[in-house]
Amino acid sequence: MYPVLRLFWQLFITRNAPRLPLTGTHVSHHFCMPWDIDLWRELNNGRTLTIYDLGRIPLAGRVGLIEVLRRNRWGLAIAGASVRYRRRIRMFEKIEMRSRAVFWDARFLYIEQSMWKADGDCANHIIYRAAITGRDGIVAPDHVMTKMAQPETSPMAPDWVAAWIKADALRPWPPMQDTQESGAQE
Repeated sequence: MYPVLRLFWQLFITRNAPRLPLTGTHVSHHFCMPWDIDLWRELNNGRTLTIYDLGRIPLAGRVGLIEVLRRNRWGLAIAGASVRYRRRIRMFEKIEMRSRAVFWDARFLYIEQSMWKADGDCANHIIYRAAITGRDGIVAPDHVMTKMAQPETSPMAPDWVAAWIKADALRPWPPMQDTQESGAQE
């Protein structure tokens, strides 16, 4: 089940937080709850992606994006992600989440998030490609920035983000075409 109450709590506690610049870092704190764990009694990898919403959505509010999305009847869609898992997060463990936009191009926003353990170790890290969508498809980030009254130019893409964009463009679409032709192996 989606953590709606936890999301509302995060939005409530950040409702009066100061605005952030477009590439500012939003810091939030969360607990790994019993319903977040898998069979190995640690934060489930799929649930990790959902919990990242609890940082990404308040970040969008603090930079002024949610207000612009509502006013223009736009949506925010995830168009890709790459996660690196390094440390386990156990039940009832408290984590600090850091969320920020790092770059945007002609079509997408790139959002970086990480979860940090109390001992200072980074547990996992993700880069998202997100699209602002409207009735006619993807809305150009430059147009969104203008609507936000922040017509800034994008920072340069960090090397690792540029490499991910390039590598992801090499992936075939639709995927696994070769397995459809040969049939399932028995």
